[in-house]
Amino acid sequence: MTATEYYNVLELQRGCSTDEIKKAYRKKAREFHPDINPSPEAKDKFILVTEAYEFLLTYAPGMSHDEESFDRAMNDWRKYRQSTSRRRARAYAQTTYVRFRNTKFYRSTRIFDGTTIIFSLSISVMVLIIAITGYFYRIHHPIPGIEDPSIWALVCFLVFGMILFVISFIYLKAYVQTARKKKAR
Repeated sequence: MTATEYYNVLELQRGCSTDEIKKAYRKKAREFHPDINPSPEAKDKFILVTEAYEFLLTYAPGMSHDEESFDRAMNDWRKYRQSTSRRRARAYAQTTYVRFRNTKFYRSTRIFDGTTIIFSLSISVMVLIIAITGYFYRIHHPIPGIEDPSIWALVCFLVFGMILFVISFIYLKAYVQTARKKKAR
């Protein structure tokens, strides 16, 4: 395989970003994992996709776009990492897709999208505000024939809102750290 063929396997262009490589790999891994795709060639394609991902993730960010740079990267890849990558890919192909998704390797392909994180933070704050204002509104404006609002419902919504807020905040923190690391490079 050549570097250009690895780009083609993941349907990417030279010079693509690390996030684009991760996104393409997640899509192709899901498409070709033998646990999901019953075709006979799925396992081989999954191994090839995983190998291409590891190569591009390792070498693409620092590689210039000349052929000599690609050749050096390919020689280094063949000497030190290709066989390890194929062994790892074969092992992942033997597991179920759910187990594969829970591996550290697959989790490293997650992309922190700032828009999604901000949206989830906004939703969590809205859940908290609506739960509190809705509860007090119902207390001050009772509906005839319907009992007062349940404190347990309020507690459940508050807990749900807080869990969503904490998770969103953790992702926001990771996103900011990732962005800082990219800027430092």
